[in-house]
Formats: sequence, structure tokens, C-alpha cells
Amino acid sequence: MSRPGELTGRTQRPHPGVGVEPPSGRFQSALALDANKPDSKVSALDLGSPVSPLQPRAASAAVTNTNTSSSSSSSGSFTGKTRASAAAARNLASGGAPGRRNHSGELSGESSPTAFDGRGSRPGHHRTGSGPLIYSGNGGSSSASSPVTNALPAGNICPSGIIGKTGMIAQKTPRSDVLGSGTGNYGHGSIMRGGAGGAVSGKVGGDAVMGNLGDSAARRAMASSDLQEVTRVANEQYKREQFAEALRLYDRAIALCQHNAAYRSSLASCRSNRAAALMGLGRLGEAVKECEEVVHLDPVNDRAHQRLASLYIRLGQVDNAKRHINFGGQQSYALEFQKLQVLERHLGKCMDSRKLGDWKSALREADAAIAAGADSSPSLIASRAEALLHLHQLDEADSALLSAPKFNTSFSPSLQTKFFGMLSDSYIYIVQAQVDMALGRFENAVAMAEKARQIDPTNKDVTAILNSVRSVSRARAQGNEFFKSGYFAEACMAYGEGLKYDPSNSVLHCNRAACRSKLGQWEKAVEDCNEALRIHPSYTKALLRRAASYVKLERWAEAVRDYEALRKELPGDTEVAEALFHAQVALKTSRGEEVSNMKFGGEVEEITSMEQFQAAISLPGASVVYFMAPSNQQCTQMSPFVDALCTQNPSANFLKVNLHESPAIAKAENVRIVPSFKIYKDGMKMKEMICPSQKVLEVSVRHYSILH
Repeated sequence: MSRPGELTGRTQRPHPGVGVEPPSGRFQSALALDANKPDSKVSALDLGSPVSPLQPRAASAAVTNTNTSSSSSSSGSFTGKTRASAAAARNLASGGAPGRRNHSGELSGESSPTAFDGRGSRPGHHRTGSGPLIYSGNGGSSSASSPVTNALPAGNICPSGIIGKTGMIAQKTPRSDVLGSGTGNYGHGSIMRGGAGGAVSGKVGGDAVMGNLGDSAARRAMASSDLQEVTRVANEQYKREQFAEALRLYDRAIALCQHNAAYRSSLASCRSNRAAALMGLGRLGEAVKECEEVVHLDPVNDRAHQRLASLYIRLGQVDNAKRHINFGGQQSYALEFQKLQVLERHLGKCMDSRKLGDWKSALREADAAIAAGADSSPSLIASRAEALLHLHQLDEADSALLSAPKFNTSFSPSLQTKFFGMLSDSYIYIVQAQVDMALGRFENAVAMAEKARQIDPTNKDVTAILNSVRSVSRARAQGNEFFKSGYFAEACMAYGEGLKYDPSNSVLHCNRAACRSKLGQWEKAVEDCNEALRIHPSYTKALLRRAASYVKLERWAEAVRDYEALRKELPGDTEVAEALFHAQVALKTSRGEEVSNMKFGGEVEEITSMEQFQAAISLPGASVVYFMAPSNQQCTQMSPFVDALCTQNPSANFLKVNLHESPAIAKAENVRIVPSFKIYKDGMKMKEMICPSQKVLEVSVRHYSILH
């Protein structure tokens, strides 16, 4: 039946399960569920976001104060008339049309057209604020604005879901609207959408109910065609920080908007919510793309612009962030503007330091820019790696690049910006190429530099680095071929040719040292190794070649020093241990010291008398004494490990004292607990350990066996 002022020609049917408003009114209210949305102005809903909380516009705070005196308003419905008027005024000032929908998804103006069926509002069905049934997401309670005068009185919403009204046929609904006993100010008890599995009113059950029923509610929502229900459950998942589930539900909501013309006006709001979920998942590149879609649908969407400003700050993109901050104004986006100023200052100092070759300052400023808010900027992390590379911290540079976030710039062309004069992706590949080259990954370095050239083909710096990388790689390959064929002089020249293009390449220096060793040029070999180790201090192969060259030059002290350093790096390498032993013997011989008692390798020597014990611990070098008892279970487990340590540390003397067979030694050494260990150095006790772990024992033996 038609009502006065209602459009005719269409049969009006009540929406199943809702007896308090017609379809157009209910759908209109679905757009106004501002407090339950991730892009709501209620800051509590942003607490789970990985980015800094997005600050509300100044106008919003003023509107809040204006509406708090109304008994029919709620914390989720304050953006109705006053905020809509502010938005309309701003829109008119920019040449737009009045009545434009604002950024949060609610309809601006008291009598705007319905959002879903295309019809205007009807006389006698006037909606106040942002429409009826606006639920608050604060404090776990649900509140709603008071219904209009022609809403059904209390009692017409039945627990069974049957709607009773004169002249209407009662219909069942797949979801029930249950009348609760909460404290909401709707006037009829708190309405819990979706039955027991829906939003929980008041503090009864609260989080526990949501924890138990959230998954089932999400499954039901995924199968629902009700945009309001899907969005509500998605928002609940977002508030519980179930971002992946929230994203699936927002995708469902977007699909409903795209396939149903009645819902299309709410597409921007759904996409904005999807951006919030992507941010929660750390998928910032996709979040940028989603926010750009929102701005495309609604160019004056404040929330999308504010999110984009925050995202671009995290990505270290000053110009893009500045563009969106300028849209809202510095006062409205005060937090973002403050971060942007600090970030811009540090980036400028980093660029100046890079031009001057002051890599310590460049590293410091890059770290400061990241700490200022650009915590997800691949370009800034690449800048750190570049500074570390020039400071000869190659392993740290490599680790920095491995930790850098990876973004697919095809999501958004705006992600591909200039950084230090290069396109951002090109700069990252160039830094990766240089680090790979320094660490001897020549083929990968060429591939990275070629990718940089593909991205930024006209950049002179990129082209120059690509040519240099190719030349160095070609020289290294040619030198390797000569070396394998036994043409050491030619190989030496080839490596030298590569060093003309990259004088700081530690691998080429080390390779040339190998050639010079084969040619008997030991001094020059040491020089090349010194340079390689200056560039890459942890370069084990260069240390090995320098130690071997020192042996050939009979520079025993330097050889012992290098071999002791190698023992720390390669504790299980018996060849290094043997080389260290022989270097120690040669050093002692050159000094005129006694070496007849020094031995290399062998088994753990068992001690049976005090005289034997005193003589053994007085031998040159370290002596490790193992006090044990065959019947002790811990000793049974430890003995094989001690044998292994003896093999791995041939320069140390390993001794064993059986407490059952030699109680006098145990008494003299005051040993009552086994297994116990004592380490002596030239007859002096250095350390004592009672029931140590294998790791502690191994570290201690290694330390004292190589200690001068």
C-alpha cells in the first residue's frame, strides 16, 4: 500500500527482520556506521594500526561538542548535519555541488537522497543526523539515535525474527534481530544485529563472546548479500586485529558494491576500509593503491588523503606526502606535517653528505630519517647499505638490503619516485649491484645493474655504474681463466685491469695476491691481502693468503697472529690448527726458546702422579686438565667431547686425571666434584670450571689455546 508522499509505481515490501525503517532508510543508515569503521574519526579504532594514528580534523572536534547535548545522538552519529554542512561549504567553495557525500561514507545533509534505490526522501520519513540505528564502537556498548515518529513501537520486534504489523504479512528472515537488555539509548533495549553471533551489547559476554563467535560470524558474513552486515562483521574483525579476515570481508563488501547498483555509492567507504586492513597487514604498497582509488572515487575524501600522507611518510616519499598534506592543511594534518618536516630535513642532510662522500654522516642521517617515521622506505634502507658499503662494512650492508621491504611499484606509479637523482627502484638495484660486486657475486651484480638500466634507461649515473660492473666482471672472468691455465702473470694483469674500474674490490685484490704468491712475489701478495682486508675485514680467504705469505717471508709473529685469528673463525679446521702449531714452533725457535716438549695432535694424556702432573702443566702453551670418574654418568657423556676437542686444538695439551686411581692429585688440587676442568698456561692456572656445558668448555679451550 502506498503512503502520502511516497513514489508510486513500485510495490513497497518491508525488509525482512527490520520493522523500524523502510529499505531506503536502512540502507542509508548502513553508510553512517562511522564509529564501527576503521576509517572512523573515533581514534580508538585506529589503535591497532601499524602506522601512527591518523588525527581527526579540527572541524570534527567542533561538531562533537555541538552534538553532545542531544539526547538522541550517539558517539557514532555526530557527523550528521553540522559536519555535512562544513563539508558542503568546503565543496561549494571549491566549485562543487552541495549535498556531496563526505569522506566517512555517511550522507551529508538531513534530507539527502537515499543512497541505494535512487529515490528522494519521502514526506513523513524524515531521518535526523546520519539516520537511525547508528551503532557506537566505544566501550563495548551499543547505542542508536532515537527513531522517528512513525517507527514501530517496542514489542513489534520479536525475538523469533517475525515482524508483526497491521496490514503486513509476517516474514521470516535468515538472521534474527534480537532485543537485548543492554544500556543503549535507543529506547527499546539494545539491538544486537545478527542474533547471538553478532555485535555484543553492553559488557555481558563482551570480548569472550566475540572471541568464540567471531569466526562463525565471519563465515556467515562472507555468504551474506547484506552490505551492512558484511561491513559490520568486517569492522569487528578489524578491531580484533584480525586484519586478514577483515580484508576478506571488505573484499566481499566491495564485490557487493560493484555488482549492485544500489550499493555503488558506498564503494569509496568500503575501499577506504580495505586500505586500513592492508595497512594492518603491512602491505603498504597495496594500501597506497587502494587509497588512490578512494581519492579517484571521491576527490575530497579527507581520510584517504590523510592516510596517503601517512603512508608516503612511511615510504620516505616527501613530495607525495606533501601533496596530500596540502589538501587537508598543515593544521588539520598536524602530526603528519610535523613528521614530514623532520623527515625532509634529515633527507636533505643525507643527500648533502652523500655528495661530499661523508659516509658516516650519510649513515647517521639515513638512520635518523628512518627513526623520524620513514620506517618502511626501501630507498632509505638502500641508502644505509650504500653508506655501510663505503665504510667497508660489507656484511652489514648485505644484511640491510636483505631486510628492506619489497614493494611492487606496479600497484601504483606514484611509488616510483626520484631518489638521489635516480628512480627509486633503479637506485635500489644499483646499490645491490655494488654490494654484490664487493662480495664477489659478479654475475648477480651485472643482473642487478641491468635491471636498474631497464627501469631508468636515460640516467647517466646508472649507465656509468652498469658499464663499470660489466668491465670488472669481464676482467675477473678473464683472470680466472688465465689462473686455471697456469698463466699467472697474465691473470695478474687481468685482475689489475678490473681494479682500474673498481679500486675497492676486495675480491680482485685477493685474486691478484694468489697470482703473486704463485710467482713468488710474497711482499706484493701481502700488500694485496692488506688492501683486501682493509676493504673487507672479515675476508677469511685474504687472511689465509696473507698468513701463508708471512710464513714464506719467515715473519713468524705476523703468521702466528693471522693463524690465531683464523682459529677463532675456523675452530674445526685442522689444517689451520696445524699451520698455527708450526708457526708457533718456528716463532719460539727464532727466539731461542725450548720447543722439544711441544707436540701437535695426539690423544688425551692420562696423569697418574703429582710429578707427572706438575711437569705436564708446565709445558709451553695451554694445558687442559680433565678431572673425571669412569662411574660418573656426566663424565661418560663428556669424555668423547674432550677427545674431539683434543683433535680440534692440537696446540693445547689435554690431560686426564682419574679421581679413583689418583686421589692424591685430586686432593692436592681440591677437586671434589666431577667433571671438573682446569686450564693452565705455562704452569699458571688460568681458569677452573665445574660441570661446564660443552659450549662453555669449547669456547674456553679455544680462547686459552691461542692466547699468547
